[in-house]
Amino acid sequence: MYGTGGILPVSENVFFYGTLMAGFDRRRRAGIDTRMRFIGRGRIEGALFDLGLFPAAIPAPDSQVWGEIYEVDDDPSVLAKLDEIEGFRPSEPDSSLYTRVQITVTFDHGGVDTAWVYFYNAPLGRAERITSGDYLEHLRVR
Repeated sequence: MYGTGGILPVSENVFFYGTLMAGFDRRRRAGIDTRMRFIGRGRIEGALFDLGLFPAAIPAPDSQVWGEIYEVDDDPSVLAKLDEIEGFRPSEPDSSLYTRVQITVTFDHGGVDTAWVYFYNAPLGRAERITSGDYLEHLRVR
């Protein structure tokens, strides 16, 4: 369906690699689950770590992080709620727990698109590296 002026409404993708993926209840509890649609599994360039209660990904060109890609409704409140959940303050990115950046995602079927991802922005300490890059697989074997 076309929006104003015959232009398609803008939608954005987000890439989740942790507790915002299906099987966890965080999106529903935040009231945003119905405003995004699952469009596939895929991967990004990054390294994944286990922080205990949740994972943390950081940019890394030599490894991959696996997760889920969702299309988000054209509603700024959805990204604002995700920013709140992830501790990202757009006005103070350097002191935020996570930063939100738009990167390339590769779908399981080989297609490529862009998506927002939240990269960890604090010291990792002694966090265990998840070498598979897949948080769900890590939880199954942990």
